[in-house]
Amino acid sequence: MTTSLDGSALAGPLSEVFAVDITRGIGRCANCGDSNPIGRVDVYLDAPGSVGRCPSCEHVLIRLTRSPDRLWLDMQGLISLELPIP
Repeated sequence: MTTSLDGSALAGPLSEVFAVDITRGIGRCANCGDSNPIGRVDVYLDAPGSVGRCPSCEHVLIRLTRSPDRLWLDMQGLISLELPIP
């Protein structure tokens, strides 16, 4: 059985891309339309990379994969991402 973590598992890898803490941002699911903090998404680390799923409908919101010299980020599962600015 696959166990998920909360969206905080994405904080470290995403801090390499975003200047703000993305886990505090609010993402809107492209599938069901629900809005949730990114820190609340269900994260699965047993794929080739990390996969963040909507806590409401389990739709894939974020995919993040790393190699030693590259990072691939797919966020097409989000309609929008609202980030707080410090």
